[in-house]
Amino acid sequence: MVGISPPPNIRVAPADEPDFPSFGDTRSLKRLRLILQSFPSVVSVAVLIASILAFGIVIGSHFFTPFNLSLVLQQVTVISVLGAAQTLVILTAGIDLSVGALMVLCSVVMGVLAVDVGWPPILAVLMAFFAGAAGGALNGVLVTFAKLPPFIATLGTWNVFLALELWYSGSQTIVSQNILNRAPILQFFGNGTNVGPVRVTWGELLLFALFGIVWFFLDRTAWGRHVYAVGDDAEAARLAGINIDRVLLSIYVAAGVICAIAGWVLIGRIGSVTPQEGQTSNLDSITAVVIGGTSLFGGRGSLFATLIGALIVGVFENGLALAGVDVLWQNLAIGLLIVFAVIIDQQIRKLST
Repeated sequence: MVGISPPPNIRVAPADEPDFPSFGDTRSLKRLRLILQSFPSVVSVAVLIASILAFGIVIGSHFFTPFNLSLVLQQVTVISVLGAAQTLVILTAGIDLSVGALMVLCSVVMGVLAVDVGWPPILAVLMAFFAGAAGGALNGVLVTFAKLPPFIATLGTWNVFLALELWYSGSQTIVSQNILNRAPILQFFGNGTNVGPVRVTWGELLLFALFGIVWFFLDRTAWGRHVYAVGDDAEAARLAGINIDRVLLSIYVAAGVICAIAGWVLIGRIGSVTPQEGQTSNLDSITAVVIGGTSLFGGRGSLFATLIGALIVGVFENGLALAGVDVLWQNLAIGLLIVFAVIIDQQIRKLST
């Protein structure tokens, strides 16, 4: 049989060459996609390192002092703990607008029962934990059984918790001296020890311990895999036999308990109990989660990402304040960071598909 040769102006691709057009280096693109899928926080880590170096160059050695760097961590401790609760909800493709109000409500319950009513402080703390779990359960019931969108459900409970904290406290602040006299344990997480020139508070140690525990449940248990599955594709998770309502309810209850922990840390941080505190904590927790790289669409992210996001916000606020920048422009910078983080999230989703 006589072979047929191709025309001289047509190139025949070798057998091992792909039969689709190549747009750039596909190997590099695949490698980048794998890195972003495996380590979605790599961009936020790079932003954190770059911001630290940039402020260090602009401000000078004062920014790199151990005291200042430890101060940044102290400033973001409360929001990082609250961000852990927000991360759990966002991983399921939800959002919780009530975490800040629930945190303050739990702190008010601790303070009023221990200082004004005279309960044993430990019992007051346990009651605050119960209040946090109950508030989280209310959110979970509205989302799972009433089938309300998380945004609407938690927007409503935000106002409920806000009204309760104002009513229960009588809109009065419990000052630091009264807490020291009657229930000093409420300020425990504001205390700490000096490690050389660095001040380490018990609240910071609690933060890392809490993140380690929650990370273990998310990364090493079936419950954690169910959380990611529900956030990634709820219908596919249901077809796989996962009880979606049970997972969501457990998420909101766990988030409520973490809000109570954040309320205890908040008392240690500011030294008093006031219902006027934490007015922007809801948005601050969402900011830390989003800037850290956790996807608002659910199914992708980690607690580590939330901590990085909180540190980025803390570094920007601290660096801009030391540079003498007005608070107005600090808020502008944080807003641009949020927009940048969402754009990166969208690009990662496109690479994943």
